[in-house]
Amino acid sequence: MYNNRFNPRFTRGGNSRFQAGGSRFGSRGGGRRIKTIDPRFFVQKAAPVVEESYQAEHVFMDFDLDPRLKTNITAHGYEIPTPIQDQAIGPLLEGRDVVGIAATGTGKTAAFLIPLINKVARDASQRILIVTPTRELAVQIEKELRLLSQNMNLYSVLCIGGVNMGPQVNRLSRDPHFVIGTPGRLQDLERHRRLNFGAFKTIVLDEVDRMLDMGFVREISFVISKLPTPRQSLFFSATVSDKVRAIMQGFLYNPISISIKPSVSSANVDQDIVRINGRQKVDVLHELLTQDGFDKVLVFGRTKWGIEKLSDALSDRGFRVASIHGNKNQNQRQRALEDFKANYVQILLATDVASRGIDIDNVTHVINFDQPESHEDYIHRIGRTGRAGKAGTALTFID
Repeated sequence: MYNNRFNPRFTRGGNSRFQAGGSRFGSRGGGRRIKTIDPRFFVQKAAPVVEESYQAEHVFMDFDLDPRLKTNITAHGYEIPTPIQDQAIGPLLEGRDVVGIAATGTGKTAAFLIPLINKVARDASQRILIVTPTRELAVQIEKELRLLSQNMNLYSVLCIGGVNMGPQVNRLSRDPHFVIGTPGRLQDLERHRRLNFGAFKTIVLDEVDRMLDMGFVREISFVISKLPTPRQSLFFSATVSDKVRAIMQGFLYNPISISIKPSVSSANVDQDIVRINGRQKVDVLHELLTQDGFDKVLVFGRTKWGIEKLSDALSDRGFRVASIHGNKNQNQRQRALEDFKANYVQILLATDVASRGIDIDNVTHVINFDQPESHEDYIHRIGRTGRAGKAGTALTFID
């Protein structure tokens, strides 16, 4: 139970519209009207969910994989595949195009990395391109690639913004097996003639819906236009909008389609709203953060400016805090994530750049300091807690 001595009035339900917060730590006033949602219509208490558990048809050792890769899989602690892994690895090993509709946290990174590592292990001339929406997700994919390909003489390069292009160009000159990057930096490298998309006969588009949300339609279309045919194409997305379908149609050939039911992880997340009642939002947040159990807290805000102001305010109040947003360079963003994962800081403040694809263990609370702009954004934000069967709490501030 929360200590309500400051009376934020944790409540559910209600009929009034969810208005933008008025705190000086929110978005700047006087600008465009921000589209928001009213979480009171769908927040829910955590509750046991009775559902039929998924019965995997395989174990990892069943797949026809290079022995070194099997050793790495075992060392990584993998034994029983998740649903997306169970259904995708076989067709990918056969060279089929695959479209996977699955939320983050379902194990899809390993679902495509395992067969692609095996592909390169069997044929060292293969070159793989993996395109992701955010730098953090690209870093995470490369880290998992390194773990799964230990002692296999496979090489990769990370091509992301926020860091100097020179080292990336040097690594590309060594003809790595895997290139993992974000659309903007990949396009820049191609235009500088440092990267030839025509050399990649296997490509992964990961978190396509997020890439489209971030405005990468032209960059994705550009990359696809430069790819060779025939090729093996892998396409992963959490949701399927009309824009996503349009990209799919021009990208895939006779694909195997796999759709994994949304995870019930939200059933492990106790969702609620916090009424501000005219108080400063930072004061309410402060009092929450000093309560028992708020050990590892991810706070989402709308703007880079607002997040940095909030970071300064909390730091001045003595909290151990880090922040990630688009104005931070990549080294700063990665350091903030690593410090949060290692519990050097209690609170990570972030814009929606961190709402997808970031796997952080043991986040106790997600707090929506500013309102998410859509229900999907809300779901992805709160999905950073209550993972791997553990309980979590998601709180959303409203006036």
